Amino acid sequence: MQRRLVGWGALLGMLSVAIGAFGSHILKPVISEHYLQVYETGVQYHMFHALALILIGLTAGQWGESVRLRWAGRLMIGGVVLFSGSLYILSISGVKVLGAITPLGGVCFIAGWICLALEAFSRKK
Repeated sequence: MQRRLVGWGALLGMLSVAIGAFGSHILKPVISEHYLQVYETGVQYHMFHALALILIGLTAGQWGESVRLRWAGRLMIGGVVLFSGSLYILSISGVKVLGAITPLGGVCFIAGWICLALEAFSRKK
């Protein structure tokens, strides 16, 4: 589990850098300032949660595998897809209905952090 989470975190981190560079170099002259900010928000949350996946993987290595850590990782991945993915598509396409998907990704992020916190607080010394 730990290697898989660290691997996914690294891949999502790399993808965040590539998507950010695409936005900065290709999209910047093409989309409005508002949509560029929306896109950059997606990139920022994407990277934060790629790093969170690496953290969860390293934590699993220290504390041992658990259902909560597994779910924390799954929820972080789902959050990146739903939250950041919807913001990327929204900013490029301008289809505002996609903004309704974004909060589902936010809920995934929150639930993932809660799983990590619950695991930390349930640990015995």
